[in-house]
Amino acid sequence: MTLTSRAAVPDDAPAIAAIYNQGIEDRVGTFETEPRSPEAVAAWLDGRHPIVVVVDAAGAIVAFGATYPYSARACYAGIAEGSVYVDRAWRRKGAGSVVMQALMPALEQAGFWKLTSRVFVENAASRALLQRFGFREVGVLQNHAKLDGVWRDVVLVERLIPRTL
Repeated sequence: MTLTSRAAVPDDAPAIAAIYNQGIEDRVGTFETEPRSPEAVAAWLDGRHPIVVVVDAAGAIVAFGATYPYSARACYAGIAEGSVYVDRAWRRKGAGSVVMQALMPALEQAGFWKLTSRVFVENAASRALLQRFGFREVGVLQNHAKLDGVWRDVVLVERLIPRTL
């Protein structure tokens, strides 16, 4: 099974939207409940924050990692929030690791010094992935938001870029 990574391009928006919408449907990785259109996803590809895709040997996108602004305040310009989503058929097959191997250098090259994220406390696979890539769990944000009418807790994670900063 050969997986490679590359920077996302606008033509990737339909595949990224499809994978993201799986995450919305599965209720394992986001508080979002409304599916995203390819046009909405294309707006993420503004070049300001790295987004990478992972492709299989046939060139199909099987995972992506996206980063977003942490805050509009200038003092936080070097901090990004990020997320990783993997197509259902590719979960637990290494695609998330390929995302992280590409995303961290892309962030460093773009001048970021920290990546943060929030992960559902019960999402053991994502927590393990992030720990393998040097993230530290800062703490639990209790009752962070409701999903389907139920309060959910999340773990706040961060990683300095590079790790030795």
